[in-house]
Amino acid sequence: MGAIALTGCDVLKPYTPPRPPVKGALTFYVSPEGDDDQDGLSEATAWRTLARADQVPFRPGDRLRLKGGERFVGGLTIGAGDAGSTPKPVVIDSYGTGRATIAARGTAGIALHNTAGVEIRNLTIVGDAKAQRNEAGISLFNDRRDRKPLDHVRVSGVDVSRFQYGISLGTGPKSSGFRDVRISDSAVHHNQDAGLVTYGPSFTAEEPTYAHEKLVITRVKAYSNPGDPTADDRNTGSGIVLGSVRDSTVQQSVSYDNGAKSSAGAEEGPEGIWTYDSTRVVIQNNKAYRNHTGSRVDGGGFGLDNNVSSSVLQYNLSYGNDGAGFLVYSGESTNAHKDNVVRFNYSWDDARKLSWYGGIVAFGNLMRNLDIYHNTVILRSSGNDRPPALRLRNGMRGVGVRNNIFVTNGAPVVNSDTNYTPALVRLQGNDYFSTGDWKLQWGKARYSDLDAWRNRAGQEQMGAVLTGSTADPCLMGAVAPVTDLAGATPLVSQCADELEGAVKLRSVGVDPGPVDYFGARLSTAPSAGAAQPRAED
Repeated sequence: MGAIALTGCDVLKPYTPPRPPVKGALTFYVSPEGDDDQDGLSEATAWRTLARADQVPFRPGDRLRLKGGERFVGGLTIGAGDAGSTPKPVVIDSYGTGRATIAARGTAGIALHNTAGVEIRNLTIVGDAKAQRNEAGISLFNDRRDRKPLDHVRVSGVDVSRFQYGISLGTGPKSSGFRDVRISDSAVHHNQDAGLVTYGPSFTAEEPTYAHEKLVITRVKAYSNPGDPTADDRNTGSGIVLGSVRDSTVQQSVSYDNGAKSSAGAEEGPEGIWTYDSTRVVIQNNKAYRNHTGSRVDGGGFGLDNNVSSSVLQYNLSYGNDGAGFLVYSGESTNAHKDNVVRFNYSWDDARKLSWYGGIVAFGNLMRNLDIYHNTVILRSSGNDRPPALRLRNGMRGVGVRNNIFVTNGAPVVNSDTNYTPALVRLQGNDYFSTGDWKLQWGKARYSDLDAWRNRAGQEQMGAVLTGSTADPCLMGAVAPVTDLAGATPLVSQCADELEGAVKLRSVGVDPGPVDYFGARLSTAPSAGAAQPRAED
């Protein structure tokens, strides 16, 4: 790592102290009691400032350690001349008691540019008003022209706040990004535009490329990232956003209280955890709740957005969001939104602000091959315009909706603005229950009983066999007010064995996976919903 030198006839290059003449990997220390004129190679001879540490190039296996419990003003820039490696990464962390704090002043806290082989651990990184406008707390950026992805980045045990983005991974317009990145056990909060984001070059459906590969996000808390009220041209206020990634996972993470100040003038809005322009993404075992939007759209829990393929939303809990619990959407006619799955999730009282959404919502241009199964959706709402448990809109084909529980308190259990035929969208084995008047909207027709819909629309049938039901799923506490499910167990059907009409998914060519929402092995006799009867040993 080194200071960037200005060049020109009248500009002198700043002095860069040489690296200590010691072979092999080195460990450097920074402490408020240190002295920048020392060698930095021990706690007793520590440097005092980040500016001094930022002047010496790192080599594979080097370590920079900041004294725990102390505050260091400035930032660190790790550039192409600072080389770590997968077996010998450069490590930046704390020593002593507690986390050290990097207090950036109008810059990134830690910026990686055109390099990798770096691990960042056990630090607090906080920005200021200027950094909150246009910097990331931890910034990874690759604009090399050789299109070679940079391998191995680890971020763990960090707390990042008061930047535009908490953690950001990006590329230039003609570059590859990063590969083998793991971010875990961290918090990104009170950042203006988003907690954690990845992005890459513009998506081209004819020759799709993805900037980042093998990104794994585990146990990350993204909360209170409010959004930019002046940003009319883009969405802001999301928790975790994956753009331009392949073979990646978000798991055991939580996103809440985001998006409250996002722009009311924007034509798109924030979500809790979502992905776009990506393929083979798994979003699983996460929670998203009390996420908001200042605009007329979004503000939901989870999303598969434009140009997402071969991806899965599974084993997630969504509740109390302004928008949909689970949104699958394609706004572009690229034919690239395809082969996705939404399964074994819970949605509880979502669409609290935007009633034209619902618990699960799917629609979009040329969307194809979407499977939605074994989810449980409970929507209790008031007012005249109440959201349905499932909302379908135009533009889809090859969609299967099977073995879900849809519960409302009088709103339509399903609302589709298109009169889909079973050749385009097929519903089978679902339980549709309402504690008020039973309603289902299908195109321009409204139905008040399941049989009439079956006969007119051809849904909930397998040949001559009738599927689906309107039975009470006996969800304990389904009508009790719940304001915070953060530590609660989702509702489980108390009479799952009595729900008739579920279908065996393998018989219709769908692999349900190995387990239900709670990780229990699936029975050969399925029931509707995210929690399944226990398999016999």
